[in-house]
Amino acid sequence: MDSTFLSFYPSLQNDDSLVAKLQSLKLVVFDVDGVLTDGRLLYTDQGENIKCFNVKDGVAMKLLPKWGIQVAVITAKDSAPLRLRMKDLKVDHFYPGCHNKAEAFDDLITRLNLDPAEAAYVGDDVIDLQVMPKVGVALCPADAHLLLHRHCSIVLHKAAGEGVAREVADLILSTRMSLEEAYELAQKPEFEK
Repeated sequence: MDSTFLSFYPSLQNDDSLVAKLQSLKLVVFDVDGVLTDGRLLYTDQGENIKCFNVKDGVAMKLLPKWGIQVAVITAKDSAPLRLRMKDLKVDHFYPGCHNKAEAFDDLITRLNLDPAEAAYVGDDVIDLQVMPKVGVALCPADAHLLLHRHCSIVLHKAAGEGVAREVADLILSTRMSLEEAYELAQKPEFEK
């Protein structure tokens, strides 16, 4: 466990049950706009063609599965740039254009044969409240809607698009090992392949 990193999260201080929940996670589900991106939608005459992702999140989304934690994305939007990013990151559990996130989450949990308590969900807006009560750990970016702050186990330090997935990965992995140990895999040349 990396107690130095964990000390930056007041909600974890004196809450061994929340630390235990983070340690038992087998799946992390991310929303996209307002979590993996800053929430801005950039349109051209051809429609939404541009999305800006944080490269730090890519490392996190590749690293978590190496430590036995699956990654999924459930998002209301769908676009070619989004599909390309998910393909680049090898996100196998991808639900684009999803307006019933609870139904998608239930499908995912069933397909993976997991207990919902073994999942974390990271969202930023009220549509994400469809899923958050179902999971073991609900998280949101620092700039998420106020209602999510009220319903999340952990409010992250990072704002949308500023490395939210990386912070989530660091948080989960730091409950299991030192961050130095966690990132040994990412330092190997084959990690980026």
